[in-house]
Amino acid sequence: MKNTDTPNERIMKMTFASVYPMYVAKVEKKGRTKAELNQVISWLTGYDNKKLQDLIKEKVTFADFFGQASLNPKASLITGVICGYRVEDIKDPLTQQVRYLDKLVDELAKGKQMEKILRS
Repeated sequence: MKNTDTPNERIMKMTFASVYPMYVAKVEKKGRTKAELNQVISWLTGYDNKKLQDLIKEKVTFADFFGQASLNPKASLITGVICGYRVEDIKDPLTQQVRYLDKLVDELAKGKQMEKILRS
């Protein structure tokens, strides 16, 4: 059976809980901590650690994860290429928000200073 979902539909259906362990592994492999990862996620979404853990336990989709979030007003300052796309040029809001998160995780894993990651 062929999967006919568009990339956006796949992202909408994907659970945050399925991707979070990969984010943790990526940053820890590069010497960063889960606490730093959670700080970055909190900055982007407005979720505190308890809410973040609740959403992971509930296995919410990315659509619900970002649908409930209070996106940081500075999120539009996140620019650059992730997965071959310039995040600032992505038209679909959900896809762009997921790529914002991917870009922040990537910056954290690459050793960028936290102040710069958080656009302070």
